[in-house]
Amino acid sequence: MGSAPSSAAAPAAAGGYWLAAVQRQGTVPFGTTGYKVYRNVKDYGAKGDGSTDDTAAINLAISDGNRCGSGCDSSTTTPALVYFPAGTYVVSKPIVQYYYTQMIGDATNPPTLKASAAFEGMAVIDADPYEYVNGTAANWYTNQNNFFRQVRNFVIDLTGITAKNGAGIHWQVAQGTSLQNIRFEMVQGASTQSGVFMDNGSGGFMSDLVFNGGNTGAFVGSQQFTSRNMTFNNCNTAIFMNWNWLWTWKSITVNNCKVGLDMANSPANQTVGSVLLQDSSILNTPVGVNTSFAQQSIPTGGGTLIIDNVDFTGSPAAVKSYTGATVLNGGGVVDSWAQGQMYAGSTGTRQQGPVTAAMKPKALMGSDGKIFERSKPQYESYPASSFVSIKSAGAKGDGQTDDTAAIQTALNSLQDNQVLYFDHGAYIVTKTVNVPGNKNIKITGEIWPLIMAKGTFFGDETNPQPVFSVGQANDTGAVEMSDLIFETVGSVPGAIMMQWNSNAAMQGTNGLWDVHFRIGGSAGTDLQSDKCSKDPTAIAAANPACIGAHTLFHATQSASVLLENTWFWVADHELDIKDHNQINIFNGRGVLLESQNPVWMYGTASEHSVMYQYQLNNAANVYMSVIQSETPYFQTNPAAPAPFKVQATDPQFTGVSNADNKAWGLRIVNSSDVLVFGAGLYSFFENYDQKCVNTETCQNGMVSIEGTTNNLNLFGLSTKAAVNMVSTTGYTVGAMGSANATLANSRAVASVQVPDADNRSNFCATLALWRPE
Repeated sequence: MGSAPSSAAAPAAAGGYWLAAVQRQGTVPFGTTGYKVYRNVKDYGAKGDGSTDDTAAINLAISDGNRCGSGCDSSTTTPALVYFPAGTYVVSKPIVQYYYTQMIGDATNPPTLKASAAFEGMAVIDADPYEYVNGTAANWYTNQNNFFRQVRNFVIDLTGITAKNGAGIHWQVAQGTSLQNIRFEMVQGASTQSGVFMDNGSGGFMSDLVFNGGNTGAFVGSQQFTSRNMTFNNCNTAIFMNWNWLWTWKSITVNNCKVGLDMANSPANQTVGSVLLQDSSILNTPVGVNTSFAQQSIPTGGGTLIIDNVDFTGSPAAVKSYTGATVLNGGGVVDSWAQGQMYAGSTGTRQQGPVTAAMKPKALMGSDGKIFERSKPQYESYPASSFVSIKSAGAKGDGQTDDTAAIQTALNSLQDNQVLYFDHGAYIVTKTVNVPGNKNIKITGEIWPLIMAKGTFFGDETNPQPVFSVGQANDTGAVEMSDLIFETVGSVPGAIMMQWNSNAAMQGTNGLWDVHFRIGGSAGTDLQSDKCSKDPTAIAAANPACIGAHTLFHATQSASVLLENTWFWVADHELDIKDHNQINIFNGRGVLLESQNPVWMYGTASEHSVMYQYQLNNAANVYMSVIQSETPYFQTNPAAPAPFKVQATDPQFTGVSNADNKAWGLRIVNSSDVLVFGAGLYSFFENYDQKCVNTETCQNGMVSIEGTTNNLNLFGLSTKAAVNMVSTTGYTVGAMGSANATLANSRAVASVQVPDADNRSNFCATLALWRPE
């Protein structure tokens, strides 16, 4: 699917998956001494022999150690990496995945989780179980706060269930979660089986999944989600979209199903906000997409659908109405088609039909003619001897020792065919760590080890310094990181948590996968509810002890990088202290892109920074597939930019009302060749009061377009409680003759405001498309 290998050849594996063979040195520095981070299910009695009932043994491997289960909403001090060697594990009840758990199978020979004939329960794996109290069902975890979990490298087999019902995975989750490399085997033609069942949640990512048989491959509903590289074979319905605010499906293949994607419901109650289907194929399937959108359907923006480069050769009806009428004929490739609210500048109309396709710059395209993508590397062919433990290299990871020098030395000495392995722990960094950007650098972690910026070196907001600096300007190399978390200890207002300078030696060889940035709200950060709890009744300046970082991520002019399932979160509530209070953490900026080389963003979120969540400044060649943001809950107490000083590339906050002086969800300045395929940008509070949500007036603007633009496309934009979805104060639009066109023929355009009130959807306001005039 347009993927690129590392530019360095992988060494031959000695047999087996490296994850089971590396030395275990992970510890929890802010938890209980002796706590087990890594668990092999066979050490807990699981046989994997295809006949023994392994349910109890697997659940013991997951729950061992007083972990965060029923009655515990969240905890970061009890992580567990639960490993499954190759084999067939029979289960008769759900495997319950506790909070902060990664379930990982042997990537070289994925194990099978086989439901027994007498299986009872909602799903083979349950990420958020229901319990019944006095006849009322309640989940273990708050669904929109059910963070930090993974499942990868499995076969889930439902074919032996006598009752022919059930699901493979009940995946009611939020940010920082992922499914990868899973095959679901179901009874062909079964009337109730589903591979993935998702009834609620807030965000996440899944990729590289295969669904064989069953009634529904994926029965899903969540606020916003990104799904990529999924294949559905012989399902009755490949995808049933129960509800959403926003969902992007990319590189989807549907073979021999009855319906590809069903998003239809009563036209008087559109529960689906928007769906984007891109770079996909619907084969030997009578109905590609089933929809209930019509000129009179309610609400105005509900049921939005964007189709981009989808092959319907094997579908007589590419899009069909719930009434049975064909809306769009199949039989070929649909370049660009949409239904919903479409805007050119300030002029919008409700349409259902072809639209001019986005001009896609060559730099963003893979060799297969699709937007480039690359799955998270798992290093299947590498032996355990290729992994260099950061603790064996001298780092302590105890949350107290300064590990800067040890990390730098390990990176400098890393060889092409080695992977730097961060054992679980907390690694203090007090000066910039320079990641060589002209070499082949591979870094991965054991269930999200913490890299924590601390100290006076990062203390001056007027002279910000990167915590991790990837390469120097104009370096070319291959740097890939996975399964890490970047945090701070206390206030570091001059810290740029990661600055990316390196260009990629090959397309996509620079990347972050499942790397998260978390400021405050967890053990060891010294930015917790004991000192940073909200107090909306006190009109006061920001607490200096509760200031986070300067910027979370900065891609400089020479950078090229792929980001997949990366969450840039300034904590809005406490994860570890039992009160789980909402907290005020003041972080300057979210994601800043100033890169000219290609940047791909799949399933990213940036939340609660003071000035902006995403900003493109003099950037080019940017692809975003579902970006998600939230405005800080405390604003405007204080209003933006407080407590930070505005610097050269920052937005100005000079509005006369509170609603003017809030963080932008997305700001685009002097940028070109920008493709956004899905954006959910939300505002929920005015100083913790939600009255503004009811009137959709929590802030005046959410997306700002400024300066000179060329080839700017916003597909599937959803905003919440911003009076204007898109705002400008007058800008210049460049020549639109081709991607990467010069701006010599640019012209001035009057200011634009696209109001929420004209584009109401099921919860947000939704646009199928916004482009400059």
